[in-house]
Amino acid sequence: MKEGIYLIDKQAGWTSFDVVAKMRGITGIRSIGHAGTLDPFATGLLIVLVGKEFTKRQDEFMKQDKEYEATLKLGEESTTGDPEGEIRKIETREYSKEEVEEALQKFIGEIEQTPPAHSAIKINGQRAYKKARKGEKFEIPKRNVTIHELDLTEYKYPFVKFRVKCSSGTYIRTLGVDIAEKLGTRGYLTELRRTKIGEHDIKDAKELSSLTNP
Repeated sequence: MKEGIYLIDKQAGWTSFDVVAKMRGITGIRSIGHAGTLDPFATGLLIVLVGKEFTKRQDEFMKQDKEYEATLKLGEESTTGDPEGEIRKIETREYSKEEVEEALQKFIGEIEQTPPAHSAIKINGQRAYKKARKGEKFEIPKRNVTIHELDLTEYKYPFVKFRVKCSSGTYIRTLGVDIAEKLGTRGYLTELRRTKIGEHDIKDAKELSSLTNP
């Protein structure tokens, strides 16, 4: 393997840094970075930049639109918005498909989001998730993001599966929580898969297990 741009299909349980560390071991190259963090529970497309010439292009990829496939579970809430947090059941009712579709439509366009406390955003120089794990109280500034497309792909209560195309900086965990709240309940993402970054598609990605030392 040599310097260049690699499309990796990240598996669940790996952090984005785990992928970078593995790539360093495979290539023997220290200057390696990725373009857009994926949560450990999430899978899918991770762009890995190998070599100084390519790590300089990180911002170019970070700013591109992204597409995801996600599964939202209604009637339960998680402290992290995903399966890794503490889960609590909420009393709710079964919503109709029409109600779910109507809720999704309300998020298309420019929206305001508050990134999750368990995220990699830096607050006063420290990652938010580290402060959250310590039980510290802090505020994360709201941000404007754009949802270009948001489609319901499958619904069987309590699971809502949807596809979203969005601007850089959009938190899909937050989107899932907000969709559930729009319906009048709580929810969290049980699955999340990134399928596109700009013109780069998951179909062209490889799993780390398929990469070997030259």
